[in-house]
Amino acid sequence: MLEWINTRWFRFVHGNNLVYNTCWEDPRLDHVALELSPEDRVLVITSAGCNALDYALKAPSHVHAVDMNPRQNALLELKKAAIKKLDYETFFQMFGEGRLPYAPRVYESKLRDTLPPFARKYWDRHIRFFAGGRLRPSFYFCGTSGLFARTVNFYVDRIASIRDEVMDILNAPSLEVQRDIYNNKLREKFWKPYLRWLLKRDATLAIVGVPKPQRLQVEKDYEGGIARFVEDCLDAVFAELPLADNYFWRVYMTGRYTRACCPEYLKEENFHRLKDGLADKVTTHTDSILDFLKGFDGKITRYVLLDHMDWLSTNMYPILEQ
Repeated sequence: MLEWINTRWFRFVHGNNLVYNTCWEDPRLDHVALELSPEDRVLVITSAGCNALDYALKAPSHVHAVDMNPRQNALLELKKAAIKKLDYETFFQMFGEGRLPYAPRVYESKLRDTLPPFARKYWDRHIRFFAGGRLRPSFYFCGTSGLFARTVNFYVDRIASIRDEVMDILNAPSLEVQRDIYNNKLREKFWKPYLRWLLKRDATLAIVGVPKPQRLQVEKDYEGGIARFVEDCLDAVFAELPLADNYFWRVYMTGRYTRACCPEYLKEENFHRLKDGLADKVTTHTDSILDFLKGFDGKITRYVLLDHMDWLSTNMYPILEQ
């Protein structure tokens, strides 16, 4: 019964919601592996579209963003429309700061008619994600991963009471200062027993898009299981790696990026390059990878499949065999 509930919960979360409002995979590592050239045609899981736009900045032949969740493609289509129709300051307010108080008006006057029908239908109902509010003051606190971010921030502000320490570590002038803050001011206050318990729950991991096979693999092979794995990862992030350019954690801890700490597509120079035509190299496809490839008349030379295999391994293993 528990297995049935967990499976249904995961399917509900990923079948009815915008799951990812930003990408968590570092495209800088992708570029090392991909070595993109002007002849390459790239296939990438859309996710939030940040990395598809990042690859386009390398000017490959084309980037095909494929996702079975049409809401993820709708987000990338909104970003493309905003790149084409908005000035940089408005664009950064919307996707950099995660809040544009007059977003519905901008959407109606400049973006809506540029969107394909499926994306228009979604944003007709949800454009207020960008308008801000008391419960969701930022777009990056919307969707299921945004719900997780709001939960973490509630924990930081109301339970652990470490907001000052979190801001200090994000703004630390050096790795040495950052490590000192984490080890001496943050770590003990942050890691409470009930937080470790929460991280072991399938429902929690489903919200942030962790497929169950990943959790089971970690539980099987990592001493201390998933909670210990996450704890060790955070120890490395906050004590061993510089946070100055770690825009992944900054956006979820503050609800916004800064001009100096943000994905490449949000930087002014790159925004103008995308507006001048590179964004047109990105096309969205609401489909499975397999069905897209079956219907694609051409050759894909580079693939970014994220954890595609883990998602399919439990319930759709025959697809992997094809």
